[in-house]
Amino acid sequence: MLANEASRLDLRPHHGLCVQFFQGLGYDREFTENMKLVIERLGGNPEIVLTVGADVICAKCPHNLCGVCETAGKVERYDRAVLELCGLSEGDTLDWDTFRELVYRKIIALGKLPEVCWDCQWHCICEKGYHT
Repeated sequence: MLANEASRLDLRPHHGLCVQFFQGLGYDREFTENMKLVIERLGGNPEIVLTVGADVICAKCPHNLCGVCETAGKVERYDRAVLELCGLSEGDTLDWDTFRELVYRKIIALGKLPEVCWDCQWHCICEKGYHT
């Protein structure tokens, strides 16, 4: 494995939204601690590979059943919506800061968050965050 491949992170496109609204809440302590660690790694602006499948955040999610989300259809819909709104494709590789900015400009700033994840259990937290 090349050195830069080791620093790449697989990331579900919709997690580009979740990370921007994260407040330390989560499904359980293990998930929350992992999310904090991932956010810390993203602070170093690593390369990310957009994946419509389990990623570094899913790794500690209690809904991850052997690498497949128990709500796979719903989260795949979120991922596909983010990709479409940002003009990206599954498998695209870009740095985190570029992706974060795209997600902000193309979704959050335009008030399109409800188009992506209106039925997410955490949506009320994000709604508050993006209206302030």
